[in-house]
Amino acid sequence: MTEPPLRADMFDELCPSDLSPVRFGDKWAGMIIRCLERGPRRFSELRVPLRRVTAKVLTQSLRSLERDGLILRTAHAGSVQRVEYELTPLGRSMLEPMNAACAWSVEHWDELLEAREAATPNRMTH
Repeated sequence: MTEPPLRADMFDELCPSDLSPVRFGDKWAGMIIRCLERGPRRFSELRVPLRRVTAKVLTQSLRSLERDGLILRTAHAGSVQRVEYELTPLGRSMLEPMNAACAWSVEHWDELLEAREAATPNRMTH
């Protein structure tokens, strides 16, 4: 059974993942893991919700996750090469801590936002 397509708005511009001080791998790793949560995906499918990342950086992030044993890259033979990425059992084990970090970020969203705004210098010119 084929999974439904990934939504383009899966990661809102103001998503708590950008505000959370908790990181899983590089900037994009947590979002990639979320994209693979329901099953294997092709590179072009990942590009839909991860449209803000360049192809080069997405490739680097995927390679890093593969190197760390969190995802598996499978190249399918055929007249047109098709590559899929999927979570390994180790990668799948990241979902529970990620859920906890996301819940914490949502719970503390206002505090995190206030701290971020307080630390951002006023850029208004006189």
